[in-house]
Amino acid sequence: MTDNALTRWPTREALGRAGISRPRRMLARAIRFLVLALLLWGAFSHRHLGVRGALAAAAGVLLAALVSWAFFHTTYEHRLVPSLALMAVLLGIAVAAEATGFTGPALVIWCGCGVSALERLPLGAALPVTSVALASFSAFNNDVWLTTAATVAGMALAGYVLRLDAEARGSAQRLLAQERAARAAEAESAALAERARIAREIHDVLAHSLSAQLVHLEAARLLIERGAERDQILERVVAARGMARDGLAETRQALSALRGELTPLEEFLNGLVTAADGADVTVTGERRPLPAEASQAVRRVAQEALTNVRKHAQGARVELRLDYGEHEVTLGVRDSGGRPGELTGSGGGYGLRGMRERAELLGGSLDAGPEEEGFVVTLKVPV
Repeated sequence: MTDNALTRWPTREALGRAGISRPRRMLARAIRFLVLALLLWGAFSHRHLGVRGALAAAAGVLLAALVSWAFFHTTYEHRLVPSLALMAVLLGIAVAAEATGFTGPALVIWCGCGVSALERLPLGAALPVTSVALASFSAFNNDVWLTTAATVAGMALAGYVLRLDAEARGSAQRLLAQERAARAAEAESAALAERARIAREIHDVLAHSLSAQLVHLEAARLLIERGAERDQILERVVAARGMARDGLAETRQALSALRGELTPLEEFLNGLVTAADGADVTVTGERRPLPAEASQAVRRVAQEALTNVRKHAQGARVELRLDYGEHEVTLGVRDSGGRPGELTGSGGGYGLRGMRERAELLGGSLDAGPEEEGFVVTLKVPV
């Protein structure tokens, strides 16, 4: 037995009441009630007990109960010196009871001290206290030595078993608390991840739409200040209105995606190329439903890539290629190159970075760069 085992207290979870089932609580209360009944019966069973003697016996029983309660409280707080002092008071009450002829209550107190010390004190302090208490019990017990020895061994074994049981219950309580903390941390992490996902959706859906609207509206304001013709101003306003309408449609699609109401991926890509002049889509591999996150990543990358084509390569031919592999899905967006569009400079510059972050969060990758005749974006997402 190491020094740590001798000086280590039972944990507070072991000494507390948490985790104790209702039947065990009822049993513990019944045992306390039985001990109190034994003390009272032993104190008042004398035939020639007068009024003063009865009052003294009642005071002794009450004092023993109060000291026992204080002992349980101080051991829960791991206060060694007060706990030993209270145990000494209990042993002193037992000695006083024996000296005044109350042998029964004295024997009950000595047994209780021996068991409680083993259950609630560090073993280095519990062993001497238990030895003194059970030795006192053996010295004043009138049974035959074999019965006394069996009783002493049973009390010592009961105290140690109660200690082991309490420590096991305390370990279970600590594990339960750790599991609850882990679940709370997991829930918080999931909430943060969901917030990040919603933030990405907001950017992917609204950033380019709103920035394009601002470009058209700013152009309309400058035309008004310069006294431009009505048709020129109206053209810019109509373009801004179209951007607003497209943004509203994309917002509705994003909300449907957040609710899990996604349209088929091929249908979504066909809708994109239909709205974009000079674009077509090719699908290869065995078509199958994708996880929501992977499907949403493909949609947003395709959408952002086409938006970049409109900004930086107006008039270019665009080819979207979606390949269903065995373990991953690959999206390629290739343009043939063109002139900078009127939306060049709009947006916050986060498009490619946002697409790459979305892919990396799913364990995939995104490559984007120029080729001889244009620009290529390649997304790979494991499924």
